[in-house]
Amino acid sequence: MTFSPLAPFARLAILSTAFVVLCYSALAASPPWLTANDDKIKAIVEKMTLAEKVGQMTQPDSGSVKDLDDITTLALGSMLSGGSSDPESGNKLSDWADFYTERQKRALKSRLGIPLIYGVDAVHGHNNLLGAVVFPHNIGLGCTRNPQLVEEIARITAREVRASGIQWTFAPSVAVPRDIRWGRAYEGFSEDPAVVALLGPAVVRGLQGTDLSGKESVAACAKHFIGDGGTEFKPGGGEGMLDQGDVRVDEATLRAIHLGAYPDAIKAGVATIMPSYSSWNGVKCSGNKQLLTDILKNELGFEGFLISDYNAIDQLVSPETDESAPESNNAAGQVRSADYKKCIEISINAGMDMVMLTDRYKEFITMLQELVEEGKVPMARIDDAVTRILRVKFAMGMMEADPDLWPNKELQPEFGSEAHRKVARQAVAESVVLLKNDNALLPVRKLPRRVHVAGSGADDLGMQCGGWTIGWQGDRGDLTPGGTTILDALKAVAGNTTEVNFTADGSKCEGADLGIVVVGEGPYAEMKGDRYDLALSPEDTAAVAALKAAGLPVVVVVLSGRPMILGDVADQADAILAAWLPGTEGAGVVDVLTGAAPATGKLSFAWPRSMDQVPLGHQRETIENPLYPLGFGLGYE
Repeated sequence: MTFSPLAPFARLAILSTAFVVLCYSALAASPPWLTANDDKIKAIVEKMTLAEKVGQMTQPDSGSVKDLDDITTLALGSMLSGGSSDPESGNKLSDWADFYTERQKRALKSRLGIPLIYGVDAVHGHNNLLGAVVFPHNIGLGCTRNPQLVEEIARITAREVRASGIQWTFAPSVAVPRDIRWGRAYEGFSEDPAVVALLGPAVVRGLQGTDLSGKESVAACAKHFIGDGGTEFKPGGGEGMLDQGDVRVDEATLRAIHLGAYPDAIKAGVATIMPSYSSWNGVKCSGNKQLLTDILKNELGFEGFLISDYNAIDQLVSPETDESAPESNNAAGQVRSADYKKCIEISINAGMDMVMLTDRYKEFITMLQELVEEGKVPMARIDDAVTRILRVKFAMGMMEADPDLWPNKELQPEFGSEAHRKVARQAVAESVVLLKNDNALLPVRKLPRRVHVAGSGADDLGMQCGGWTIGWQGDRGDLTPGGTTILDALKAVAGNTTEVNFTADGSKCEGADLGIVVVGEGPYAEMKGDRYDLALSPEDTAAVAALKAAGLPVVVVVLSGRPMILGDVADQADAILAAWLPGTEGAGVVDVLTGAAPATGKLSFAWPRSMDQVPLGHQRETIENPLYPLGFGLGYE
């Protein structure tokens, strides 16, 4: 879609906001406790060999490390478990605790005994583990506008993560998504930078605690710096048509919209920041010195360390090799070694401190040492990176307090507990947005004699949770124990006084007093979640039509990672609730349906009438008359 230039008032708003961000940036700076151990760190760095320093800068995925002795011999500084990299023994809390402990023991056997900092994508709870509490994705939490609740969610997430031993999560995402076709839109709190700036730092405070050293704290990671939510549509489209793309805006617009939460996250002490796969005006963020060093480290005063995204540096190809890039890819999709070495040089010199990678970790270590020996990467840059990594390890108490390295057994009994689920249920209820309520159909404080439930999402826990749940892309069905579907929650409320029937297609609904149809989209994550068309499925729209044809008053509940194009459903439904991706606690949706909880959510994104209004983009001020505007949300009288 082609947009006209920004209206004068929109331009003025962006420039004014940029000026405010610029002034505020000067006041950011990481808190002093992050650099409190620099003298101790300097003494350690002076003892380290080049190989040990480069080892600290290396973070392989656990699935790529076939020989655990590599952790010791290469003095690896970190490891991660990607979205689907589970322990071979299983996916329960005990499996993860044993898995983590074995790898940490290997790290302590290295010459200097520097422990691993282990990372995982706990982005809406400790969502990789069976039985963990899965909270709403950020798009729903953005509708709460409640930083205290969001901070409490992050605190609980930290406790469940530390129960497994892991000390680091790649969260929060502080993206400001501008095109809801993007498959990561649900990872952003809002299209409004002010909402993102309100809630992103709250996650940092909840995860890290007041100084990061507590046994219940984990290191946070603000991501993806910068502009990951503002990429342009890629020519050719298809899977990944928006993911990892190019953000084509001037610096004032980049700052006004996408700098958002970073200054406050840095002030809150965020330990790590992840540069984006995406580019800014054709230059990959992972190799952009202006962004990583000049702005993030020097201007904003960030003193923690930068961690690359998954194999992100592979995408950095120097101008000399850019024309041959298509021919330089081998069967595994990796750049050839000569190009890979150049990629390493570009990224490390730009300011990257630790590199997340898979099978090429030994190659990375060898090549980075060669680059230093060849004078292409200064030793000062290596020492700065290692200093930043050790700052975080000292701040977490890992370097001086041995018990802080191990799974916190005191927290294990509360993993997946009812107390944690109660907070998640509250979060679901506060996330729900009441979009339509003709004739005050809701709340249904007393369920009628017979209720008919339909739709693809009514009894599907995986659909409620969305992507980044147990597996990278998520899955349908009962993928984790302990959760409650919307149908199950409704039956629990109904008891013996109301008959609750379910057919996915809406058949056999005749004679019911109320119809509830749960529609939406199946689970997805980055790349695979990019979509041309956001219309509801024909099956879901047919289910709504079936209940309406039977003469029932119809409530439609939408489970989705972004606003969907409702089409005729917008008119057919008597009431509409946007429930987003609520996670494991479907009872929170039923709480709003029945009035056990008030309807308080306010849209974190404008809701378009049709695909003609998508994307709203950087110029959303020029889009008129959406179905529901940003900030919309009805309440109960």
